[in-house]
Amino acid sequence: MSAQSYSVQSLFDLTGLVALVTGGGTGIGLMISRGLAANGAKVYITGRRKSVLDKVADAWDKTKGEIIAVEMDVTSRESIQEAKKLIQEKEGKLHILVNNAGQVGPTSPFLSNPSAPERKDAETLGQSLFDNETPGQWGDLYSINTFSIFFVTTAFLGLLDKGSRESQTPGFTSSVINITSISGLIRLAQDHFAYNSAKAAASALTKMLATEFALKGALVRVNAIAPGAYASEMTFDEITPEQVNLIGKGVQPVPAGRAGTAQEMAGTVIYLASPAGCYTNGQEIVIDGGYVSVNPTL
Repeated sequence: MSAQSYSVQSLFDLTGLVALVTGGGTGIGLMISRGLAANGAKVYITGRRKSVLDKVADAWDKTKGEIIAVEMDVTSRESIQEAKKLIQEKEGKLHILVNNAGQVGPTSPFLSNPSAPERKDAETLGQSLFDNETPGQWGDLYSINTFSIFFVTTAFLGLLDKGSRESQTPGFTSSVINITSISGLIRLAQDHFAYNSAKAAASALTKMLATEFALKGALVRVNAIAPGAYASEMTFDEITPEQVNLIGKGVQPVPAGRAGTAQEMAGTVIYLASPAGCYTNGQEIVIDGGYVSVNPTL
C-alpha cells in the first residue's frame, strides 16, 4: 500500500461525484453544499425558494466544483419526481444524497419558563400544551422533517445504486446522509415536542433504511449526522458563546462552550461521502460539543 493512498487527497477526494443536498441554500445545508463542492463534487442544491438557491449558485467559485440550483419541494412527490428526472437526464447517476431540509414547527416557550402561568399545575400545563399546538402543525412538521427522508431517498435509490456500480474506485458505495439532530436523541423537549419526536423518528428511519437496503442488495449506505448548536434559519445567523445554551436548553451547558463550525459540519459529511467512509453504514454521528454526554438521552 503506497503512502499516497493514505493522503488526504486520496481519502477525501470527491472529484467526479454527483451530490444532491435538500435545503442546500441556507444554514447547515449551505455549509454542506460548499464543503462538498470545494472537494470536487458537482452539487445540486434544492429548496422551495429558487431565488435563494440561485444566489448561492451564482456566488460560488466555479473553479472549486459546481453548485447548481434546482427547485424542489421535499413534501411533494411530484416535485421530487421532477428533480429525479432532471438528475437522471443530466447525470444518469447520483453518489451523494444529503437529506437536510427541515423546520422547527410548533413551539411551547412556556415549558422552559419556571414562572410561566401555563405551568401553575398539571391541569394547566396539560391544557396549555393541548391548546397551543394542532395535529395539522405536527403533520406538516413530520412531512418535512421525517416523511421527506423516506420519499426523497426511495425516489433516488436507483440512481444512487447506479453511482455505486459504475464507480471506478474499489470499494466505493454511494451514500445517503440524513441530517437529524441531538434533539431526537435526548429526553428533553426543548420547548418543541413535535420537532424532537420527528427527529427521533428520522434517526430510527435512518437505521431501517440502511438495514433494508443492505438486505435487499442495494449498494447504497445510509447514515445520519446529529448536529448540536449550529447557525441556521432555525437558530441564529451567528451564534455567540452566550447563545449556545439558549439553543440547547439543556439541564447542563454545552461542554465546548461554543457553537459548531461550518468546517466541522462539512468535514463530517465529507468523511461519510468519501472513500474514507465507505465502510460506515447505519450509523448516526453526533457532532455537538459534548451536549448529549451531559444531558439525558433516550
